[in-house]
Amino acid sequence: MNYQRPPSRRAPASEPDWLTLGQAAKFLGVAQSTIRKWSDQGRVPAFYTPGGHRRYRRSDLETFLDRSGPGGHGGGPLVLVVDDDARLREFIRVNLEMEGYAVREAESAEEALSAIEDQAPDLVLLDVVMPGVDGWQMLQRMQERHGSIPVIMFSGKVDERSLAEAADRGARGFIGKPFDPQQLIERAKALVPS
Repeated sequence: MNYQRPPSRRAPASEPDWLTLGQAAKFLGVAQSTIRKWSDQGRVPAFYTPGGHRRYRRSDLETFLDRSGPGGHGGGPLVLVVDDDARLREFIRVNLEMEGYAVREAESAEEALSAIEDQAPDLVLLDVVMPGVDGWQMLQRMQERHGSIPVIMFSGKVDERSLAEAADRGARGFIGKPFDPQQLIERAKALVPS
């Protein structure tokens, strides 16, 4: 599957070259807190007005998108989040991006395996219960095709059997849903520091 870059986000000449924090966050499709953290980390250049407000140059944001988009991530380690729940994927993505990770999302095992073919992640966060191919089957297929990419499984059902099964099948961790995002971030950082 060939990735086709979306149409350019280059602005018409009538749009300003300098964006406020809110405009920049909307341009990148992230929360204001995320872009604020990225600028504090030096990942996205920010300039300050005499009143102390952040401003972002449109060309810097476009450069950041080119570095961070699919096909070439320039941020931290790449994490693939696999879950059929779009809101949970976004929740995990935003929290990981705030910690300096580059994140890709997949809503099914098939989409995830295709994403891995395109670019191998440093870590996979994988839901057990998904329609069609479940997380256990995807874990097996991924191991057969790609070797030992670290995987943290998560599920709404957590018991001793699930924990043991995750370890037996080669997962590096197992977390129950709902979970504290900080717990997931700490587990991810332990396996793949940002």
